[in-house]
Amino acid sequence: MNRISIITAALLVAGLGAGSASTWATERPGHAAFEYRESIMTVFKWYLGPMAGMAKGKIPYDQASFQHNAKELAKAASLDVLSGFPEGSIDEDSEAKPEIWQNWKKFEDKLEALRTESAKLAEIAAGGDQQATVEQFKRTAGTCGGCHDDFRED
Repeated sequence: MNRISIITAALLVAGLGAGSASTWATERPGHAAFEYRESIMTVFKWYLGPMAGMAKGKIPYDQASFQHNAKELAKAASLDVLSGFPEGSIDEDSEAKPEIWQNWKKFEDKLEALRTESAKLAEIAAGGDQQATVEQFKRTAGTCGGCHDDFRED
């Protein structure tokens, strides 16, 4: 199964496992949105994890794998993440902080930074320069951490 199929499957499973959105909305307000955004974050982790291992020297550096994961991360970052954060969609299972909705513009800017940096990462990784790729990976991963610092419970 290729990686794009994994993204599609993850989002489909999240949707199928929950029933209709209207049922979710009445039974557990905010839960459908939580499931959607958690699925996207899982996809992000799927691609980031191996790159982090390579960048930290914990697993052997594989240029082709790094290039692939960088390209797919950039695709995943282009998904409509924001629709998974409708106002007040804090679920009991969610780690989202209320600050998301109090600082929506900052939240949007952080997502845009991920999109920008992951696109750069895909471009630099395609060039084959390991050092430049690892440096850009650090900047890209930093956008994730920066958002988590401000908008995710520990």
